Amino acid sequence: MITKRIIPCLDVKDGRVVKGINFQGLNDVSSPIELGKYYSDNGADELVFYDITASAEGRALFTDILKKVAETIFIPLTVGGGINTLEDFDRVLKCGADKVSVNSGAIKNPDLIAQAAQKYGDQCVVLSVDVKRVDGKFTVFAKGGRENTGMDAIEWIKKCVALGAGEVVVNSIDTDGVKKGFDLEMLEAVCDAVSVPVIASGGAGSMEDFVTLFKELPKVDAGLAASIFHFGEVNIKELKKRLAKENIPMRL
Repeated sequence: MITKRIIPCLDVKDGRVVKGINFQGLNDVSSPIELGKYYSDNGADELVFYDITASAEGRALFTDILKKVAETIFIPLTVGGGINTLEDFDRVLKCGADKVSVNSGAIKNPDLIAQAAQKYGDQCVVLSVDVKRVDGKFTVFAKGGRENTGMDAIEWIKKCVALGAGEVVVNSIDTDGVKKGFDLEMLEAVCDAVSVPVIASGGAGSMEDFVTLFKELPKVDAGLAASIFHFGEVNIKELKKRLAKENIPMRL
């Protein structure tokens, strides 16, 4: 039985970890280096680091902070934000990332996924998709949720997995930061469409939300969250113990 993963997410802006609601109203939380070390020492299975304004600001990802985070943690690190070329992949991997997350860069150039998968392997390429319901349809948004692409999210995810994305992070804009539970309907649609690992992101407000996620959707591989971990509302070690009690396989 493959163990489920619990993944805290660091949304980094101007060198600080921030958090908002529905991708809006960002508030300062902490230093990514301190927070990354804390999670590495306290039971997180992996860490995700997003430079959340790199694409919107049209610049490369900040590498100095990333290097320091990578040096202080001992768990796999996925990094995204402003990844538009193979050179960006190379730079981020050389800074210590284990996997690279693409979103807006893949929307502009889907071949980037195929090129990166060929060069670094599928397991290194993570597709991150920001999805929101528009007229009842799951629709892909770009540039940190600012731009409606008009693309059907399920078709887009299927295309990217066919090109070589080895993992998919589904960010539900509708539930982001609302803390009312994961977007089960959206996640189920994605799990039914692809066979690669799917990571649920957006909406976790309590331990029970993770229990519900893994019980209702056993195909989901991991639960990702930010604010409930950053603000100490849920302790990762305690969460994993709770999930293990529910017979959900965990690395304790």
